[in-house]
Amino acid sequence: TGGRVVLSGSMVPSLVLGTTGARSGQRRTTPLACLPEDDGSFLVVGSNFGRASHPAWTANLRANPDATVTFKGRTTPVRATLLDAGEKAAVWPRLTEVWPNYDRYTEVSGRDLRVFRLVPTAAGGRGGT
Repeated sequence: TGGRVVLSGSMVPSLVLGTTGARSGQRRTTPLACLPEDDGSFLVVGSNFGRASHPAWTANLRANPDATVTFKGRTTPVRATLLDAGEKAAVWPRLTEVWPNYDRYTEVSGRDLRVFRLVPTAAGGRGGT
């Protein structure tokens, strides 16, 4: 589908994240499970399916937090913020409600999964930072 349809979207809410490569500077797109929030932002988890390393898109967001989200056919500019331990603890129960495997991925990988909040920017017409 060329990233236009996220097949897992029928099981869990999903989006396509557009980032700028941390090393290459090239545009990258990644389909991800997400948790839409009432304010129009999204939570995404760098689970990498329980692998030992963090997924590349998380390094991209850390280096270049301005990104895009395509959700339900609409592309919106966003700004990513890596959640600190307290913020992550506050949202973790909601994330595992949507995808219970996050707890298993943490256990198997032996690492602290990165959680980002993607907030629409003013350029997206929905407010934000």
